Amino acid sequence: MSFGQRLRDRRKELGISQGQLAKSLGVSVAAVSNYENGLNAVREEVLLRMLRALDVDPNYLYQDDFQGSAFTCTVEEQSLVRKYRNLRTSGRQALHAVANTLGAYQEDLDAAMPEEEVRQIPLYRCPAAAGYAAPVFGEDFDYISVSGDVPRGAEFAVRIQGDSMEPYIQDGSVAYVNRDPLASGDVGIFCVDGEMLCKQYVRDRLGIVYLFSLNRRRADADVVLPRDSGRTMVCFGRVLLSSRPEPPV
Repeated sequence: MSFGQRLRDRRKELGISQGQLAKSLGVSVAAVSNYENGLNAVREEVLLRMLRALDVDPNYLYQDDFQGSAFTCTVEEQSLVRKYRNLRTSGRQALHAVANTLGAYQEDLDAAMPEEEVRQIPLYRCPAAAGYAAPVFGEDFDYISVSGDVPRGAEFAVRIQGDSMEPYIQDGSVAYVNRDPLASGDVGIFCVDGEMLCKQYVRDRLGIVYLFSLNRRRADADVVLPRDSGRTMVCFGRVLLSSRPEPPV
């Protein structure tokens, strides 16, 4: 799990919006979005404020959870471990019994969950609204019900305007998006110098970012961002597609 994923998960666990975290860190909402999407590194002075705001230690944000790596805990989990270690043998045995019972109960709930789970996600009326920390309900988005035909990882949806992403994304269609970090070749929702775009993201070895139109007849809408261009780019999320298009050669 990446730094950005851990940051986003911990923020959501605490019920903190991107806007609230940005205020605590003294940075913009766009900066928090970039941290979570792996587009910007966190400066040391901002990191110290971030650790205090999220109530975690550095290992929690930076250490990967690959098999064989050391296990890391949040501050709350560390507190529970300390309490467990202070228990006598009988207390530990009782706690084991409770944990095993709760674990079995959760497994039963998961097994009984219907295959087609209906849930609600926000559908933003334009891609620009997806960047707001707290959009106004009824003005910027509506909740829509989604089920098995929608990717399970979808966190929100946006309505796409224009034909530059056809045939993968039709003009006027709904694109489902999550906030996972982008890899080269992914399609994302971006704000470049204040302009909202849905493009395929490619970053080369020199650090040059290319935002491609999948409809190559609309190559005129491509965007190239050299490292020292001075232009601003914020990624709001990764578009979930059934297949990953090959970037233009």
